[in-house]
Amino acid sequence: MTEVRIEDGKLIVEVIGWDKIWTLKSSLTIPLEHVADVHPTHEALRGIRAPGTYIPGVITAGTFHVDADKVFWDVHNPAKAITVELRHDRYAQLIIEVADPTAAIALISSAINANPPPPLPPL
Repeated sequence: MTEVRIEDGKLIVEVIGWDKIWTLKSSLTIPLEHVADVHPTHEALRGIRAPGTYIPGVITAGTFHVDADKVFWDVHNPAKAITVELRHDRYAQLIIEVADPTAAIALISSAINANPPPPLPPL
C-alpha cells in the first residue's frame, strides 16, 4: 500500500511497510506538471516483468514494462487502486493502492488543476 501527499509542487508517493521490499522503492517524487490524470484502476497487469514482485491474486509490486512504457505497481487489493497517468517522466503510469481511493483522486486532481502544465512553445 502507499500513502500520497502533495508538497512543494510535487506528488509524493510513500511506499508503506513490507511493500518497500517488494517494490524495491521507499518513495517516488513526481513533479505535478508531469501528472496528466488520475482515476480508479481498471487494469490488470500485462507486460514483461522488471524488478518487482508478481504473485497473482496476492500482490503486484515494482516496475513492469508494458509495451514500451515503464509502469510502477503497488497493489494488493485492486478495489483500492488508483492510476496516476504521467507525461515526460520515467514512468508512464503509477498504479498504486491507497487507503481511500476517492480522497486520493480528489487530492491529486485538485493539485494538478491548481498547477496546470506550462504551455508548449509554438512550432
